[in-house]
Amino acid sequence: MDEQAFDAFYAGSVGRLIGQLYAMIGDRTEAQDVVQEAFVRAWEHRAQLDKDGAPEAWVRTVAWRLAVSRWRRVRTALSFARRQGPPPDVPPPDTHHVLLVQALRQIPAAQRRAIVLHHLCDLEVKQVAAETNCPVGTVKAQLSRGRAALARILADTELDPRAGRVPEVEHGHG
Repeated sequence: MDEQAFDAFYAGSVGRLIGQLYAMIGDRTEAQDVVQEAFVRAWEHRAQLDKDGAPEAWVRTVAWRLAVSRWRRVRTALSFARRQGPPPDVPPPDTHHVLLVQALRQIPAAQRRAIVLHHLCDLEVKQVAAETNCPVGTVKAQLSRGRAALARILADTELDPRAGRVPEVEHGHG
């Protein structure tokens, strides 16, 4: 099946297949998703579809199997969640943590990642370099620039480094 024939097949059957899967599974959005995924797979197997002579049945079967597979994953996840019980109460982040995260969002991603890995995850510069796949000198520059940018952003706030001791921000959270 060439591209034009596949496009015609898609245009002529997608609505019908979505309607059929919707009737089978009872969720229109899910039906749309699995039919689209089935058509992606059909595109990858379009040479065999032409030979089979029943491309619509093939797509419908694949879409049904995708829906069943999704149900199984959801059922497994729900079962796991039920066994775990309700999540523990987690206190909201303190104001210093929120302020720091807001400041971190304002610096470039590479600097932010280096700052978090070094200062919040307590990694040495060499470890940060290995994890980020950057030379040690690059990490040192990112840390220096990142700290300078944070100092400007945090000036005149509770976390202003010039105001003395910076309150401890909990490591490993959000």
